[in-house]
Amino acid sequence: MQTLSTEHPLPFSTHDPRLYYIQEGRGPDLVLIHGVGSQHADWDGVVRALDGRFSILRYDLRGHGASAAPVGPYEIEDFTADLIALMDELELPRPHVAGFSLGGLIAQSLALTHPDRVNALALLGTVAGRTAEERARVEGRLEFIAASHPADYFDQSVDRWFTPGFQTAHPDIVAARKAVVTAMDGAAYAAAYHALATTDFADRLPEISHRTLVATGEEDIGSNPRMAQLMADAIANSRLEILSGLRHSILLEAPDTVAGLLSEFFAEAH
Repeated sequence: MQTLSTEHPLPFSTHDPRLYYIQEGRGPDLVLIHGVGSQHADWDGVVRALDGRFSILRYDLRGHGASAAPVGPYEIEDFTADLIALMDELELPRPHVAGFSLGGLIAQSLALTHPDRVNALALLGTVAGRTAEERARVEGRLEFIAASHPADYFDQSVDRWFTPGFQTAHPDIVAARKAVVTAMDGAAYAAAYHALATTDFADRLPEISHRTLVATGEEDIGSNPRMAQLMADAIANSRLEILSGLRHSILLEAPDTVAGLLSEFFAEAH
């Protein structure tokens, strides 16, 4: 199958803040939401592996990539409102939604506050039910980010995100990821990380009735398998996948695996 890949001639939403977006492929509608300190391009390998089987919308969150960066801090409700406005503008009534990390929290928020706007759901490398110790760690990271440069945070976090073998085999991908983080406005990074650090929908997860895929890396410390199991247990119509040997950056380290899971899961939702 030939993949249709078209970038909108004016690829910014009319919504304020203006959001950069790309639509590509054909088939069932699928929205892909990236994580904090990232941008839409983190999904490149996954989109290639999906090979045009879905009509995909991906975009840069407020404060990220080419999108506008209003003054923060940002709340999860801000990111959710941005996504709804973009879906309305692009006439996507009820797409599948896959969110990674912060994107997974946005996906949870969307499913809880606008359940009629979501078909099936994928929560990848995301969080719920942090323990007191885990809350303290993420709050400490937020303080570090607010007081430092994004590149410093990358250096502190690279071993949590990538396995040692991947860092050795693919230094170019790791360096490119660092370049994205380094180029990001520090205030916008902290504003977005605030939403990641302060949001937890554990108590509301049983309200989600959508068919849901929950997946995370076996060695992911921040979005760990315990949290993934908690999400899968709380959401009645769910499926759990723990990805062997992987840490947090599953989109970059294992795009074919992620694409295979999404393709199979969303195909079964129709």
